[in-house]
Amino acid sequence: ERPLILASASPRRIALLRRTMLPFESVPSRYDENGHASDPADLALELAAGKAEEVRSRLGANWILGADTLVVAGDEILGKPAGRQDAERMLRLLSGKEHFVTTGFVLMDPSGRTAHQEAPITRVKVKTLSEMEIAAYIATGEPFGKAGAYAVQGIGTFIVEEISGSYTNVVGLPVFHLLKALVATRAIEGFPLQPPTATL
Repeated sequence: ERPLILASASPRRIALLRRTMLPFESVPSRYDENGHASDPADLALELAAGKAEEVRSRLGANWILGADTLVVAGDEILGKPAGRQDAERMLRLLSGKEHFVTTGFVLMDPSGRTAHQEAPITRVKVKTLSEMEIAAYIATGEPFGKAGAYAVQGIGTFIVEEISGSYTNVVGLPVFHLLKALVATRAIEGFPLQPPTATL
């Protein structure tokens, strides 16, 4: 039986999927991440589907998982900061406010059909940050390469005051939702070990 293919090279998604004890392989997608949907959840799903389809076009018949995480502050979708100034701007924008994170994930079955797609939303409240805190956090280098310029599972945990919803959704893969989908689509026979709690 072929293992699940994760269409991503993201260390965070790989680490989360490893925790499930499921056999899988990571195959980085070459998809050009330029979506057209205006709604953040729809855009995350569009990008996730694009990643999965690109990998499927090379590998053929496998269960393939594509995922994309977006940080939404007000009307702005925050991607990865372009540089130091952009990271500062993003952290100032998030400071003292609530924002939303969505990870769209798409499961393609071996025939290439979309068997499941979902984009859970998690609410995140960031503490009020001083300029010194912003500068110190940026100096760690962690904000770079992260949507919204922070990593909730890393040093960035100190900026997060409150989370409502799936924590792993913010990290990059809503594990509980994914496991439910894998069982529902018969991609796997049942939950590995014991079912996780709803907010894992």
